Amino acid sequence: MLTIFSTPKPFRNHIGVIQTNAIQSWVLLSPQCEVILFGNEEGTDKIVAQFGIRHIPEAECNEYGTPLVSDMFKIAQDIASYPLMCYVNADIILMSDFLPAICQVKGQPFLISGQRWDVDLKEPIDFDKPDWETYLRAHVAKYGKLHPRTGLDYFVFPRGMYRDIPPFAIGRPAWDNWVIYKARSLAVPVIDATKMVTVIHQNHGYSHVQMGKVGTWEGPEAERNRALAGGSEHSFNLNHATLLLTHHGLKRGLTIKHLYFRLESMSVLAPHLRFLGIPKKILIVLSKTIRSMLGIAKN
Repeated sequence: MLTIFSTPKPFRNHIGVIQTNAIQSWVLLSPQCEVILFGNEEGTDKIVAQFGIRHIPEAECNEYGTPLVSDMFKIAQDIASYPLMCYVNADIILMSDFLPAICQVKGQPFLISGQRWDVDLKEPIDFDKPDWETYLRAHVAKYGKLHPRTGLDYFVFPRGMYRDIPPFAIGRPAWDNWVIYKARSLAVPVIDATKMVTVIHQNHGYSHVQMGKVGTWEGPEAERNRALAGGSEHSFNLNHATLLLTHHGLKRGLTIKHLYFRLESMSVLAPHLRFLGIPKKILIVLSKTIRSMLGIAKN
């Protein structure tokens, strides 16, 4: 049904624990999914052997040794066994509501994503216990925090939809926002599945990155990603989704906030309209006013 692909960090200490939790949750999805791991970081070969999943060790990297999004997406789509793809970060746990939610979406093409729940998990999950998911959901309900709509940790899309991706560095900013922008620029429906899918992000440090968290969001790799994405005007997120997945199927987002982001994106997606000739200075003032009224933070 679904080919899941990702690239893990080295399987050391806490990062190793949470990545093993995540990958095992993917393997246990039913119906069974194909899982592909890219890269040759420490411990990847053991995880691949343990769970019997596919391994592409020769992932193309930039001069800093960071895997490239473009290479992973191309290879994954070329070798996938299924027509539906899912990129997911290697610290994300997927549960039994994931596949049924995706199955609600009929027709192609489309892009599905959603918000994640951030939670601290220090120990390996005992997946042999039949109630592991019940316990985890209770833990998230008590201690978890819903991440803002700017956080993007998974994408579901039909195989072949994403070709010609710029050589973004994985784990650095802007590339995930570009994925949303690209779908919108192709007039592909972007579906927010937050209401139907509980996606769990296991909190972690940034010791795997030189200069830590600052090194992730700043520095030459981050600057290059932002430039490749085309700047801040292409920094789309879940606020730019065109449809919401609900218990009653797909619905259009018709709140003032949804309409605002739809209007805002017109200047990028349909520049020939230029908001029907409204002067740019007036649009900037209007945009700031609406953002302030809605409490929307600038990307």
